[in-house]
Amino acid sequence: MRSQAIRYLILPGWQGSPEEHWQSHWERTLPNASRVEQADWNNPDRESWVAALERAIDAERTPVILIGHSLGCVTIAHWAAQSDPDVLRRVRGALLVAPADVQRPGCPDALKGFAPIPHAPLPFPSLLVGSDNDHAASPQRALEMARDWGAEAAILTGAGHINVKSGHHTWEQGFAHLYRLQSRVEQLSRQRA
Repeated sequence: MRSQAIRYLILPGWQGSPEEHWQSHWERTLPNASRVEQADWNNPDRESWVAALERAIDAERTPVILIGHSLGCVTIAHWAAQSDPDVLRRVRGALLVAPADVQRPGCPDALKGFAPIPHAPLPFPSLLVGSDNDHAASPQRALEMARDWGAEAAILTGAGHINVKSGHHTWEQGFAHLYRLQSRVEQLSRQRA
């Protein structure tokens, strides 16, 4: 996929992604990448987060690949369940990294407004990358979300929440997952042509 023909929208989760987070590195590295900015990273509001994503996608006609982390993944699922079909068609795929299970016991109160997690399949190719020791979602829950959303799943060993605390700063290995998703998107495009 030619980089000029696609843009990347990066969706951080609760509390945002600091400078040393892989999402910030990817924003600086990927061509045509930008972040979906939220009004309040510490007190997430589902309606306003979904609206911000809708505005970011609708701002340009260029096709988009979404790159979500944690609560950003759940935001994508909520957005897809209610988006305007014209805006929805602009999304070519989504990389969903370490989705937060906002229905888990002990979930922080700040995230509970995003429950229940939508079960509807995403209407675009997606790849969910989880971990076998993520405090925000067990591997079983990550696989359930992938199944519900129609996403291909990859469960990493010992990767934690795939964030700065778990040692994922630039996460160069993550590009392999993005490229796999893009290859799937390109293959589907050729089949439809």
